[in-house]
Amino acid sequence: MIKAEHLTKDYGLNRAVDDVSFQIGKGEIVGLLGPNGSGKSTIMRMLTGFFTPTEGTCSIAGRDIRTDSLAARTHVGYLPERVALYPDMSVRGYLSFVARVREVDGRVASYVDDALQRCGLTDVHRKRIGKLSRGYRQRVGIAQAIVHRPDVLILDEPTVGLDPRQIVEIRSLIRHLAGGVTILLSTHILPEVSLLCRRVLILDRGKLIAEDTAEGLAAKTAGRGEVTLELEAPEDVAVLAILACKGVRGAEVDGRVDGRLRITVRTDPATDAKPELVRAAVEKGWPVHEVSPKLLTLEDLFVEILADSGSELPSAEERG
Repeated sequence: MIKAEHLTKDYGLNRAVDDVSFQIGKGEIVGLLGPNGSGKSTIMRMLTGFFTPTEGTCSIAGRDIRTDSLAARTHVGYLPERVALYPDMSVRGYLSFVARVREVDGRVASYVDDALQRCGLTDVHRKRIGKLSRGYRQRVGIAQAIVHRPDVLILDEPTVGLDPRQIVEIRSLIRHLAGGVTILLSTHILPEVSLLCRRVLILDRGKLIAEDTAEGLAAKTAGRGEVTLELEAPEDVAVLAILACKGVRGAEVDGRVDGRLRITVRTDPATDAKPELVRAAVEKGWPVHEVSPKLLTLEDLFVEILADSGSELPSAEERG
């Protein structure tokens, strides 16, 4: 449903996207993961026809976005990072306007009703958009992207700027949209892709540096034999007790959180040392608040991927 071949985009002397190729099949949910400035939005704008590639081609449902742009766009729904909403229009009025622009004349009411229902907007359909909360405005943004019932849905940072409750709601909405539509979504948030996506495309500095399943990414983000242990104990004694546990290779104190000692424990990757760590703490009478695989940050993940591939690691200045 989505095919990109050698996509490249230059802004003067700056190369924002550098020879990126990938394919996404019907019904897939694929995440485009990368830090800010990695080229995610530029790729999405090329796929939706907003930008013309400097080099390379892309197609939607078999229609080339450059040579058959109008036909390709009929198959695409797009939520940009900053969607253009009209605050003085009602939700229904705005979606009816978008539906007419999308040329669903004669069926506008049924298409709008369907989008309202799927996005949980039926109860607020008469309200002015400017009076809605940030989360509901984001729902309206998704509704305008699906009102013409596209085959492909492209979502650029769909949860950015939302509070935790709104993020959960929007993620749930995206999951409910899945299956009947192919979804490509961009994010710089690691948990987002594991919760929503089946496959992940990882970008850095405009290049596609890795492709993985959500399960594979989760395994990478869990670190390499490192466990975070949080407990109530004296520092020196706790470190000695941890080092005596089977499968432990080292321990480093990260500090205290609300009076609790937080320790990074390096373990043998082939051994699950967590039960042994808990047992040692319980025997000493130390309350344990957390014992979990240490999660990599997005920055750490990129360093790991680049190191695995043998690529040159970017300097701090290059990474900004």
